[in-house]
This record gives sequence, structure tokens and C-alpha cells, in this order.
Amino acid sequence: MKITRLNEIDVRLEPREWRWATDNRNDILAHFERMRAQRPGMWNGRVLLVHRWQIDGEVLRAAMFETDFASLVTHRAFGFPDEGIFHCASGGVLRTTDGAFVLGVMGLDTANAGRIYFPAGTPDPGDIREDGSVDLAANLVRELDEEAGLIPGEYTVTPGWTAVNAGSRLALLREIDLPLEAEALAEKIRGNIAKQRVPELADVVIVRTRADFSPAMPGFVRAYLNAKLPPEAA
Repeated sequence: MKITRLNEIDVRLEPREWRWATDNRNDILAHFERMRAQRPGMWNGRVLLVHRWQIDGEVLRAAMFETDFASLVTHRAFGFPDEGIFHCASGGVLRTTDGAFVLGVMGLDTANAGRIYFPAGTPDPGDIREDGSVDLAANLVRELDEEAGLIPGEYTVTPGWTAVNAGSRLALLREIDLPLEAEALAEKIRGNIAKQRVPELADVVIVRTRADFSPAMPGFVRAYLNAKLPPEAA
């Protein structure tokens, strides 16, 4: 697990054929249908994955290609057998005035049901600009709205990004400061969940100390929080 502070990210569309997905198409579709049997709300939309990335100083440069969601979740379920492909998502680290972090519990109809994440999303073709760059900042703004009901003007985005590399996962995180205490923010997000017909989140959790960590948090989430919490919070 490696955590790197970045001043800039430069992510661009670079189409390519994903041979693993082509060669394993039948297994991919069968696995996705098994998932849909348990989570009927899932759909096989288009997503972007990374096939090349590097960090130069404090700048991350990456190339992405388009595939379908079924291939992404099957590749992950099978243990990321194609080591040259990375799942990259932008996430917002919600930080409140009392120094706590607020995370979301993924809804039952999502591929990550029950897991605890920062509000985040895998980029899709709608995030591609005319010049071929991938707008992960806009992707994050959209996810904050869709998952948590937070819109620009209600929060402050800390400049820069933090990359957390965990094997075949690459999380690109931005710190989002809210002018609310943790309980108030949690209730605001729960109110948004209650208004949605098919919410992406089932609930939220508040993290103030390492005692609030949960096995439902992926390793990159715990690693980031562990680096941010003060020693006295252990």
C-alpha cells in the first residue's frame, strides 16, 4: 500500500483492446448474471479502467480505456488476473468541523453492498472531454451529489489529490471539508438517502478514532484514515 500526495493528475483516454475480457467473455457474462440475481438493480454500463500510469514528482499521468461494468466486477472477483489493468476511482474524503470523517455504507443493489467507502465512483465515458482528457474532478462532484446529496457551494475542496495504490486498485482521493459537525452531516446524508428511490448508499458511518475502523472498509480506506488520524486517536 503506497500513499502519494499529488499536485496534479493528467488522465487521458487511450483506447485499446482488453484481451482478457475478450477471451473470458462467457465467464464474465455468467458471473454478472449471478450477481444480478442477488442485486437486480445492477446494470452493465460502460466504465473506464487504467492500463498505464506513473507518478512523476507530484503529477500522476494515466491512460484509460473503455469497457463494460461486467468485465470490471468479474476481473475483481477473479482476483485481478490481468495484472496490467487497474481499477481507478475518484473519491471524496468528507471531513467535518469536529475533525471526524464521514463514510458511506454501500447499498444492497450495488456491486459493493455493505462495504464502507468514501463517496466515490468509477469514471465513465461521460467524463471524457473533447480533448480526450478524463475529468476526474467532475466525476467526483457528480458522485458527491448522487451518493451523498452534496452540491458545490456546500463544501470546500482541498487542492491536489492523494493517490493510494493497493495492488490493482488505484484510489484518487480529494479532501472535502464540510461546515458541519459529524452528526449533522450524517443526518443530512441520511435525509438524502431517504428521498432516493434506489439509493447508492444504505447508511453512513462516522470515524473519529481507529477504534471506529471496520472490516467492511477496504484496505486503502483504512490506510488513508490511519495516515490522517493523529497518534493520540489510536
